[in-house]
Amino acid sequence: MDTIQIKPNIHWVGAIDWDLKHFHGHTYNTIHGGTYNSYLIMDEQVTLIDTVQENFTQNLIDKISQITPLETIQNIIVNHIEYDHSGALPKLLELAPHIKLYGTQKAQEGLVKMYGSSWNFTVVKTGDTLNLGQKTLQFLETPMIHWPDNMVTYCPQDKILFSNDAFGQQYATNERFNDEVDQDILYQEHAKYYASILWPFANLITNKLKELEAFDIDMIAPSHGVIWRHDLPKLLETYKTWSENQTKPKVVIVYETMWQSTTTMAQKIAQAIEEAGVEVVVFDIATSDHTQVLYHLFEAKAYLFGSSTHDNGMLPNLAGFLHFLKGQKPQHRFGAAFGSLGWGGGAVKEIEELMQATGIEIVQPGIAIKYRPTDEELRQLYEFGKSFAEKVKSL
Repeated sequence: MDTIQIKPNIHWVGAIDWDLKHFHGHTYNTIHGGTYNSYLIMDEQVTLIDTVQENFTQNLIDKISQITPLETIQNIIVNHIEYDHSGALPKLLELAPHIKLYGTQKAQEGLVKMYGSSWNFTVVKTGDTLNLGQKTLQFLETPMIHWPDNMVTYCPQDKILFSNDAFGQQYATNERFNDEVDQDILYQEHAKYYASILWPFANLITNKLKELEAFDIDMIAPSHGVIWRHDLPKLLETYKTWSENQTKPKVVIVYETMWQSTTTMAQKIAQAIEEAGVEVVVFDIATSDHTQVLYHLFEAKAYLFGSSTHDNGMLPNLAGFLHFLKGQKPQHRFGAAFGSLGWGGGAVKEIEELMQATGIEIVQPGIAIKYRPTDEELRQLYEFGKSFAEKVKSL
């Protein structure tokens, strides 16, 4: 794909990764691929905002060369040092060693450790500026959104915020702007990105959104996905809603089963919740896309987790997923547990303990049933679901 001018003398020179199916190891499934966005500013001092993942380095060089010789670049702004943003730096600086890097103190320290090179690096802080000629860049540190080194860069002349991971999505498309793509896919991929990467830092994001109010912004150019140029107030309000952990009155049931008893339990509980007029979705975690499950948990107020008992505890796929969810630090959620057993039990107790450790409020006792549920036990499960639905309506 060719370069695209997104503002006068500002060009997208990034890479589209059509084959990307997993991101951040295998913690985040990217069914629509992804992008690594880099931006070239043509001014008296030619400046590059971020780079791309290492295996797209030549792609980046080729795009830059369509606009200007690589050696004309004087500055690279390092908003974030993670490998998908800094991977091209070694080659670029090998070919053009005169280039100056600008980033936070943590960025400088991290690059030395990651690449073993002491490049020409200038540390910048919140409020510092860099005059490029006709354009000026202003820096705002955003530590732990989502690494200690993170910052964003603002150009007041063009009212553009280079936001790095903030406002990002993994969405491979030939279109570069938010008003050009399928809005349902964009919303889901935006929410998945936030839930997978930024959810643990919600409180920090709330504070940074307030700082961004000082900037006059009419375009947000993230390092992943499409560029936001349309309906920015709605985008910022969405981020505010997410960072404040506002949720829907919705129940997500996530379970794992051995001999289908827990499946039967999940289905009966879900039936009761649905018939009570509350939205409910159900996932067998062993066969479901974990990122899709996380997306629904991110939206929902109420969680139900269930498992067959295995060696006095829950089954391993659910256990692993709940430990991952703990790291996402969900706030203001409530839930309960259910499960099946043969004799000793233990799954429900273990689920409840992990839910509490995650910060999920337990609002009703868990329910455990031996082997497969009888007709009477199915009635108990229905009442369990009905009672839970009433709590969703009232809280």
